[in-house]
Amino acid sequence: MAGDDCVRKRQSGSTATSKSPENEETTRRPESQRSFQNSSNGWVDVDHVITRKMQLIAEAEQLKPAFMKEVDSHFTEFVNSLVAKSALLDSSSPASLFPASCAEKELHKAKNSRAPPEHGKIFTARRSLLDELFEVSHIRTIYHMFIALLIVFILSTLLVDFIDEGRLVLGFDLLVFVFGKFPVVFCTWLCMFSATVIVPYNLFVWWAQGYSSSSHRAIHSFFYGMLFTLFQIAGLGFGPTYVAVAYALPPASRFIVILEQVRLVMKAHSFIRENVPRVLSSVKDKSGTVHIPRISQYLYFLFAPTLIYRDNYPRNPTIRWGYVATKFAQVLGSLFYAYYIFVRLCIPQFRNSSQETFNLRGLVLCIFNSILPGVLILFLVFFAFLHCWLNAFAEMLRFADRMFYKDWWNSTSYANYYRTWNVVVHDWLYYYAYRDFLWFFGKKFRAAAMLSVFTVSAAVHEYVLSICFGFFYPVLFCLFSCFGVVFNFTLNDRRKGPFWNVIMWTSLFLGQGVIICLYSQEWYARQYCPMENPTFLDYLKPRSWSCHVKM
Repeated sequence: MAGDDCVRKRQSGSTATSKSPENEETTRRPESQRSFQNSSNGWVDVDHVITRKMQLIAEAEQLKPAFMKEVDSHFTEFVNSLVAKSALLDSSSPASLFPASCAEKELHKAKNSRAPPEHGKIFTARRSLLDELFEVSHIRTIYHMFIALLIVFILSTLLVDFIDEGRLVLGFDLLVFVFGKFPVVFCTWLCMFSATVIVPYNLFVWWAQGYSSSSHRAIHSFFYGMLFTLFQIAGLGFGPTYVAVAYALPPASRFIVILEQVRLVMKAHSFIRENVPRVLSSVKDKSGTVHIPRISQYLYFLFAPTLIYRDNYPRNPTIRWGYVATKFAQVLGSLFYAYYIFVRLCIPQFRNSSQETFNLRGLVLCIFNSILPGVLILFLVFFAFLHCWLNAFAEMLRFADRMFYKDWWNSTSYANYYRTWNVVVHDWLYYYAYRDFLWFFGKKFRAAAMLSVFTVSAAVHEYVLSICFGFFYPVLFCLFSCFGVVFNFTLNDRRKGPFWNVIMWTSLFLGQGVIICLYSQEWYARQYCPMENPTFLDYLKPRSWSCHVKM
């Protein structure tokens, strides 16, 4: 009864309040102080209910940005997929209004014409996957574990040196050696970059300006095409290689020169490949305007972390210099990480490898002992270059598309691994090697196109290693062009489930062990067993098979 009276009083009070707006504030305050609700003979304070309600609203507001961010991410992926599919059809063509089969027929009729640049890669603003994953505390803990392992390597090196020599030795002789002759490296890079800025751009401008008015367009195009090919082969191809060999640059310095050589060759090819069809199209349509990119657009492309040329890319509004400093610091940390891996795990194992006779037992032990350093080096190369280095330059250039890699670690097939490990290089191979091969020979040669791409990629990888190490030992070429091709067709996209992910990782671990073991053995064999007058065949024959010198 008392509860009913309280309810009646509260209802009459609220009615009186609604009838008297001018007394609303003064009436509500004492009402909230003395209003109660009966709940199983317990009195629940309305103020407490209101406070709890406000807390729930505040918590909902805090969850709102994360929820909207997740929704926006899925919506962006959907829109990107939709745009990528719709870009395959010409929006101005009537075929785009009909089913896909009709559009494919129209595209089949136009198979003799190159796809315009807008039908290629579509750049959108997106973050790198690791930047998103590191916001999760569990993933960030794995990063902390790698830092802890680096600290253990440093302590191990210091303690071993202290026990052996009686003093703390913190020398970096190996780093000083592998990055030696830096002035030669810088001058070589400066010449390569300057030539890439001047020669391909001016050749394209001269060709484009004279193409429409030329009476012999085929001869005109052939002449400038030969000049560009000569520059690619002799200028960017032979020149840096000669400098690396003639000046006997150490391994890391050679890596810098040769990798920059390959990068600039691919950049120059992309610039010409993307702009020539636009000039041909404008002349064919007799529009009268020949599109020539500005030198600033070409210069931006040479620094941008992509191998696909576009006049404009999605850009971020600001530069986070703290983010840039962090990424470069992580690159430096990865460099020291690799140094300690070689000092603690590789050099002690391979320094005296020439004392043992080459046999199957020693080879198997060497491979399995090399798996750990090989996998760590694989992770460091991925993290330092594909994540930190490219993101640092992307941030300085406000380059918004940060998809330099995908979730390759979740791959259940080698086909997916090759597509997601290095998206930057994969895009170039897909659009300029694979698709151009199909355009030239026809779509029925898909297998031949894939094999040619694998062969070219394997040859370039082996070329880089051969020049940088100073010897030819085609281990990577055989793994890439033989086992890689077999795994690509057998472990294809139809393989799903965690079992195939385990198979992929197991084979990847074994491959890294083979690479580290065989190349390290060959490196030390050539140091311990030099030849006074080697022939050409001596450079091709593995020295580790016959070098057995007692130390």
